[in-house]
Amino acid sequence: MTILDQPIARLDGTPTTLGEITGGRPALLVNVASKCGLTPQYAGLEALHEELADAGFTVVGLPCNQFLGQEPGSSEEIQEFCSASYGVTFPMTEKIEVNGEDRHPVYAELVKVPDEEGEAGDVQWNFEKFLVDGTGTVVARFRPGVEPGDPRLQDAVRALVSSAS
Repeated sequence: MTILDQPIARLDGTPTTLGEITGGRPALLVNVASKCGLTPQYAGLEALHEELADAGFTVVGLPCNQFLGQEPGSSEEIQEFCSASYGVTFPMTEKIEVNGEDRHPVYAELVKVPDEEGEAGDVQWNFEKFLVDGTGTVVARFRPGVEPGDPRLQDAVRALVSSAS
């Protein structure tokens, strides 16, 4: 079983799996929050999603309220905020936990993967990014301070998308 097989719900509560959400395409999985200093990264994530969707790539937002309560809203409030404030069209899941005892099974696997400096372990903050291929294998991990437009992230995404096509 891969992370793509793990049950999760869409933001509207519809049960699904990560594989159904991504369609087996390469994806950037991001724990997101609406009231964080990094929230403006939504704009860059949406731009990346729009630019590469036709090439077989998607961004997936996984709302999380574990970091100073920065995602306190209901699913409807999260959807409205993301749509109205940043024009988000990429798929979003239900609110989940990424660290601790109630960590979602998807993140139980993701946190085993080291970042660019070889550090694995807990998600540090909102907007940590995991690049996965169409089979659910994690290709790269980017800490929250790595913006969607960062050349390291952009190069990794483009290399993955080109190798998948």
